[in-house]
Amino acid sequence: MFDASERVELLKDSVGHLSNVEVTWFDGLLADFARDRGVHVVVKGLRAVSDFEYELQMAGMNASLYPELDTVFVTANPSWAFLSSSLVKEVSRYGGAIDGLVPPGVAVALKERQSG
Repeated sequence: MFDASERVELLKDSVGHLSNVEVTWFDGLLADFARDRGVHVVVKGLRAVSDFEYELQMAGMNASLYPELDTVFVTANPSWAFLSSSLVKEVSRYGGAIDGLVPPGVAVALKERQSG
């Protein structure tokens, strides 16, 4: 729904108060991006077992492309495990409340995009 530059701006707005967070984007392989930036650890969030199966394959491929890269998995708080961008977009499209599910700036941008 939003292009890369729009997503970057929404994320910057959402985490701007955190001095140790950098928001950027890349086009290509995560292993190449990490290598180019000297990154050795990637943190991935998991909501369900199905996420783990996919992310485990990705971690294996990334490790084969860049052996110095480790992947750490963090499970979601169960109260957030149901959340997905598809569900948020659908709830918003039908006029449901998404406050508290996404940052305020994202909620505004989503409603504007869907109404325009």
